[in-house]
Amino acid sequence: MSPLLDTLPYARFLGLTSDQDGDRLTVTMPFADRLIGNPMLPALHGGATAALLELTAVAQVALSYPRLRLPRPINVTVAYLRPGRPVDVYARARISKAGRRVAHVLAEAWQEDEAQPIASLTAHFLVSTYDL
Repeated sequence: MSPLLDTLPYARFLGLTSDQDGDRLTVTMPFADRLIGNPMLPALHGGATAALLELTAVAQVALSYPRLRLPRPINVTVAYLRPGRPVDVYARARISKAGRRVAHVLAEAWQEDEAQPIASLTAHFLVSTYDL
């Protein structure tokens, strides 16, 4: 697992694991019954999906900026594209633009088919090592 994700209690609660290939990080949230938000469908809870995306983005920023203790979110927006089924979810983030103080990050979560995301995230993180 990513050294950062290993230290975050909520990442451990969700059971997140990660696989790093160079600078590319893929985070997996294994399915568990406690992640169901709508038992009638059944569908994953949106909060669990959003947390997966945000923690993936945080881990990707931390990987790119190793001097930061914990990347601080400025704003986070999640778009839910389709219901998450009761199976494992995968997420990957990329930094689309980074300046001296702020990084813009995009992330997507999918299940069986990476081309069919269930949710996406757009976020800005403070990456400067000093307070503004």
